[in-house]
Formats: sequence, C-alpha cells, structure tokens
Amino acid sequence: MDVSDKQRFSVNSPPSRRQMLQRMGAGFPALALLDVLSRDGFFARAAHGAARDSATGGILSQKPAHFEAKAKHAVFLFMNGAPSQVDTFDYKPVLTKFNNTPYKGDAVVGSNNRPIGNLMQTPFTFRQHGQSGLWITDLFPHTAKFADDLCVIRSCHTDTAAHASGCLQMNTGSVTIGKPSLGSWLSYGLGTENESLPSFVVMTDPRGGPISGASNWTAGFMPAAFQGTLFRSKGAPLLNLKTPEGVSERTQREALDVLGDLNRQHLEAHPGESELAARIESYELAYRMQTAAVEAVDLDQESLQTRALYGLDDDLTADFGRKCLITRRLLERGVRFVQLYSGGGHIEDTWDGHNDCISNHKLHAGETDKPIAALMSDLKRTGLWDETLLIWGGEFGRTPTSEGVDKPGRDHDWQGFTMWLSGAGVKGGQAIGTTDELGFKAEEEPCHVSDLHATILHLMGLDHTKLTYLYQGLDQRITGVRGNVVKKALV
Repeated sequence: MDVSDKQRFSVNSPPSRRQMLQRMGAGFPALALLDVLSRDGFFARAAHGAARDSATGGILSQKPAHFEAKAKHAVFLFMNGAPSQVDTFDYKPVLTKFNNTPYKGDAVVGSNNRPIGNLMQTPFTFRQHGQSGLWITDLFPHTAKFADDLCVIRSCHTDTAAHASGCLQMNTGSVTIGKPSLGSWLSYGLGTENESLPSFVVMTDPRGGPISGASNWTAGFMPAAFQGTLFRSKGAPLLNLKTPEGVSERTQREALDVLGDLNRQHLEAHPGESELAARIESYELAYRMQTAAVEAVDLDQESLQTRALYGLDDDLTADFGRKCLITRRLLERGVRFVQLYSGGGHIEDTWDGHNDCISNHKLHAGETDKPIAALMSDLKRTGLWDETLLIWGGEFGRTPTSEGVDKPGRDHDWQGFTMWLSGAGVKGGQAIGTTDELGFKAEEEPCHVSDLHATILHLMGLDHTKLTYLYQGLDQRITGVRGNVVKKALV
C-alpha cells in the first residue's frame, strides 16, 4: 500500500472513539456559544436598527430614525378583553334585519367550544359624526367629537382566538412568549428623549393585568433596558423607589458610584455583555427617577379644571382618567411609548363580554371614553398632538352572534375587528377596509397585526424591514416575514 493509498484510507475510514468524542465535545458547545454571543449582541451590525454607540450616552441614548416622521411618541390605549366591532365602530344595519335568526354563513365562529347562538343586532345607536360622517356608536359620545381625527381600520385580523396569545401577538407580533414588545422595539430603534424616566411605561388596570402578564411588555431577547416599566396610577409610581430610612442622598450616591466603577471595570474586561450594561443603566435611572417619577405622577400640580376634564372627580372614570393625565405628563417629559390597559383579570372585568356584552361594554366604555377624549383635547392644547401617535383597540373583536339564544353575550372574533389610529402623521376622518355584511370576517383591504405594526413603526420613522435584531443567527423583526404599511392611513 503506497502513501496515497494510506492517505485515502485514513480520510475515508470511520473516526475512532477518541476522535468522535473530541469532535462532539468541540462541536456541540459551539452551538451554545453561538446562542450566548448572539444574546449579548456580539454579532450585531450597524445596519440593525439605528446606529447605536454606548459611548455617546448609553444603551438608551437617542438615535436617529430611518427617515423623518412627525410622530415622536406613541400611546397604545389597549382595551383588554376584545371590544365588539359591531357595537363600536363597524355599523352593520343588516344585523337588525336578521336579528335573532340562526347564522347560516361559512365564517368560522365561536371559541373554546362555546355554543353559537343567533345573529344579534347591536343594542346601541350608531350615528354619523363630524364632516367625515364616520359611524360611531353612542358608547363613545366624547370620542365621537374627534371623528375627523380618527382613522378607523375596520378590517383587522389576527391568528388566534385566545386572549393570552391574542394579547401577545398584538403586543409582540408573536403568539408565543419571549419576543420583544412593540414598546421595546421603539426604544431599541429610537432610544429615549429623557434621562430621568423610562423610555417605555405601562399602566395596567387595578383589577389586574392581561392574562399573559409581563410578557406583553417584555424586551424578550433584547437587553433588559428596553423592557416596559410598570407604573402605578396612585401612590408611589414604582415600588421600592423611595430611599431607605437612615440613608442620606450623599451616601446613596457614593454607593452607586462605587458600584458603577466596579461594574464598568468588569464591562471593560468583558465587552459585549449587554445585560451588565443594562443593569448599570437601570441603577442610574432608578436613582434619577426617585425625583422625576414622583414629580411626573403628582397630579396635584394640575388645575381643578384639568382634573375635571379627565374625570378624576367621578369614581367611574377616575382610574383611567388618572392614567391618561399621567400619560400626558410623561409625554411632556420625553417618554417614548406609553401603554394603558382598560380591563384586567378575566371575563367581565375586561371587555370580554361573554355573558352580557351590553352591560359589559357600557361599563368599560363609560370608564374610558371621557378620559381618552380629554387626552386628545389636552394633546392639542399643549402642542403634543402633532408629535404623538394614538392607537386604540384590543387583541381581537367579537362575533355578531349571541352566545346562545336570548343570551346577550358575544364570543371571540379574530377574523375581522376594528382598531383606530389618530394623531401625528395619521390621515383622520376615514374608515379603511371592511368586514362582510354581518361583521364576521375582514374582506376589503384586510389588515393583519403585522400590517398594523409596520404602519405604527412607519409613523414613528422606522422601516419595519430594517429594524432588526440578530438573535439565534437570524435577523429578527416584530413583523416576522410579513407586514405591509397601510399607506391610506398616512397623511
């Protein structure tokens, strides 16, 4: 056997046990290493999102948008539990004609094996409002005054009929946990305009948060600094924010300085550790917020007239009114994204009107209508209207059928529902898209959740195809492989 034969034999022969163990030991850990490096941003490239340089002000420093846009801030008015489109902004007179008759169509209806009842007309009165003549139910007499500012999208649809996954998809673009939320993507792409308050603030309902909890405002695989900060609308805005008794401001400052020096030394020795960078940022932000956050939620600084405008003197509207007024104050101080939840817990404590959609929607619309209109009015008064985007809606809609004969509840409808946009960059006074004549399914100009997210990002100056984050070897984005900007919604 000559040398070439030996070489050929060596190459083609199966590896020995020792060689196999060596290859496995060196190969599989590399997969874990790839994941760890990806999580820490080791492979991040300048093309991902806006340019970011920690040396110029930290991970949350303000960053340039992809293109010039009017909207600098966004407020998501999240109606947790899913409001009914046919009882709010999607007028269906055919339902009156066929009221209390069996549904004979082919649209998929019902969820969780609940019974499908007869078609049910809306118990509320629809009227046309403004010069645009938008149809709006009498559930929203205050918001209806701003009809010419509303861009109502009547053809929204999503991929799930369950509340937990529905909220997740509306907030993160995915029906599974662990993905960054919309507010996190905005913080990542644009940074913050302030150094003393979070870029992304969330205020939930006192009756509880959404079923899927903090996953709705998580930063997912991004650094923790981009996640939402939960504020309370009464009392201290954040728990454990107050300096402990017996600790002076000087002592606290010196302790933070020492801790910061140690952390920075470690960071210099281990560049790319995004979690440590986020932790350093959070310590300093918490210190600054001890004054700024308390001042931001101090509504005693507001006039009695303003407090009455938001309904703070009425038990029905007081909580959501406080949240809306705090929102205006946060926007004035440069907070990028604020999300307010109406409805918490489950079933009737939210907009989830399975048993009695009539009383359910009267309650929750009554709690939110006046405060939302007050926020819109106040944004116009203060000049914030021209730089603030408003988003209203829930995780999906409700069926035009009742849940059982003579039962005035409505089931989940993920195939066609309504949301509206308003404010900076939005062309108001119009309705985009339609559902079928009964209101079951999106037909003309369907708008998937990914399309809605693409449009929101566009209004904020971000291209959803370029706003990416490298994770697990892939350029991740909130819209996944889908998403088209709803151009009709733009000015």
